[in-house]
Amino acid sequence: MALTETADMEIRGRRCGEPSPERGLTRGRLYGRLLGRKRDSGQTAIEALGMTPLIILLAVALWQCALIGYTFSLAGNAADKAAHQGAITEGLRVQECRHEAKEHLPRAWQRSMRQTKCRSRSGMYTAEVRLQVPVLLPGVLNWPFPVEGNAAFPLEG
Repeated sequence: MALTETADMEIRGRRCGEPSPERGLTRGRLYGRLLGRKRDSGQTAIEALGMTPLIILLAVALWQCALIGYTFSLAGNAADKAAHQGAITEGLRVQECRHEAKEHLPRAWQRSMRQTKCRSRSGMYTAEVRLQVPVLLPGVLNWPFPVEGNAAFPLEG
């Protein structure tokens, strides 16, 4: 950077953007100190600390929404597999249907499975799977409302 050349000897040798040398307490500096402009050096840290609980709360809410969506997906997939197995099985359709519904679920959701209804109606085999939605950690605590997954396949044979 180039040095500035002026008639003022105190400014000579300063680079562009550097503060001017202290000249004592002037009226502007006095008002600045009284208003506290020199005391806000840690304000960013305080604001970040204040926002941290809100950010954590938002992350927890998003995680819970992801668990709800995942439970819907699991219920639909389990019902689909159960109805398909019940439709192609000869003999003990209901037992095979319920077994297949439980087999395709993670362990935490297997324990929270409410009921699986398997039945044949008018040439179609239907399955209805009900799962409980976990609260934050699967397998620890569940919401009181169930999530349902339904599926139907045409009977074979």
